[in-house]
Amino acid sequence: MISILKYILLTLSLAILWAVLVFLGTKNGWWHQAIADEADSEAYIPAVKEKINAQFVGNFALATLENGSVEDELFHSEGNPVDRNTVFQVASLSKWISAFGVMKLVEEGKLDLDVPVSKYLSRWQLPASEFDNDGVTVRRLLSHTAGLTDGLGYSGFEPGLPTQAIEESLTKASDADEGISGSVQVGIEPGDAFKYSGGGYTLLQLLVEEVSGQSFASFMQERIFGPLNMNHSSYTWEDSSDFKLAEFYNSDGTEAMHYSYTSLAATSLYTSLNDLEVFFQVFLVGPDNAPIGRNVLKPETIEMMRVPHASTMGMDIWGLGTILYASNDNNDFIIGHDGKSTPPINTAVRLNPQTGDGIIVLETGNPLLATKLASEWVFWKTGKVDLTLFTMLKDSMVSSIAKGWLAILLLSIIIGVVRYRRRKVKIFT
Repeated sequence: MISILKYILLTLSLAILWAVLVFLGTKNGWWHQAIADEADSEAYIPAVKEKINAQFVGNFALATLENGSVEDELFHSEGNPVDRNTVFQVASLSKWISAFGVMKLVEEGKLDLDVPVSKYLSRWQLPASEFDNDGVTVRRLLSHTAGLTDGLGYSGFEPGLPTQAIEESLTKASDADEGISGSVQVGIEPGDAFKYSGGGYTLLQLLVEEVSGQSFASFMQERIFGPLNMNHSSYTWEDSSDFKLAEFYNSDGTEAMHYSYTSLAATSLYTSLNDLEVFFQVFLVGPDNAPIGRNVLKPETIEMMRVPHASTMGMDIWGLGTILYASNDNNDFIIGHDGKSTPPINTAVRLNPQTGDGIIVLETGNPLLATKLASEWVFWKTGKVDLTLFTMLKDSMVSSIAKGWLAILLLSIIIGVVRYRRRKVKIFT
């Protein structure tokens, strides 16, 4: 009996060791092949062109930056040509810039990061729940730790249809993605865990309007885009605009509709490659020692936004409106945000504050190309597997663990049967 227990413990130990080995190997990219030759500083753009040519991409704009300056730009379009000033709708990448506006009000003392948001709201309140709604704060909304369980996900409103009022959308978003309740409410204890919430950013949108006395779009235009000279950026789109809007495509190559949103802060930013290059540089000391934040936010506020506030599987993943993709060599993080919606819009930014290196990708017509290219850039540039690349490799990791466990189990059974038969032979000889 003791011998059997030892045998079982050895098998379990090998299974655990294999799982840990595969997890660490995936997390550290031991078996992942870089998109291009890591020793060739000019190899990334040709590799991207190969990826574009191998699949359907509607509109595409990419910039790589080195030491804060634009190094390369690349454009592709199936329809009207796009350039650095073409405006893209950027889906959830909007949240990163929206957080900038929220932190402006925090700096001015009009919002407190740790006061219940109910203090600031008169037009709508969170519905009563079994949890303490006073735990829902600006800090927790920004970091997706407020306990909201809406899971939004907005599909938007078709052309010609009116959008919901923001209060109605918070109560129940009629454009919620399929399978999502669309109701913004507290479903887990605030502060206990990370749970992504588009509705939390719609609530922040309302908060900005209540505190500033302006529409969210007007506030962002006046306090963020104007001072930063982001001249092709807005949270609303007028058909009469002189700006060129990138055409929308479905994955099959057909033209898609241009949806509008109530959830501006969460998903409706319109911006250009050039404007995001400007925003990128706000996180770095600029020419003539222009300060981080460019006098729109203080350098210490910018730094605060990438202090870890949420983690998963032992990895820090979120700051205040900022995704923490991977650690860098300065006890800091490669930061940014991604956006994804249907019909396919996919956008991504990665920024290393330590080096000033980074990448910006905007595209329509392909559901994950921007995210993949940005994450592959991180691995090519730094050798680190970032948060989204790890997520993309997770299925393969789980499969490898399962196959290893099966092999260990079968090997254990075979060895056990062989040893049992040998022992039985000895008994009878």
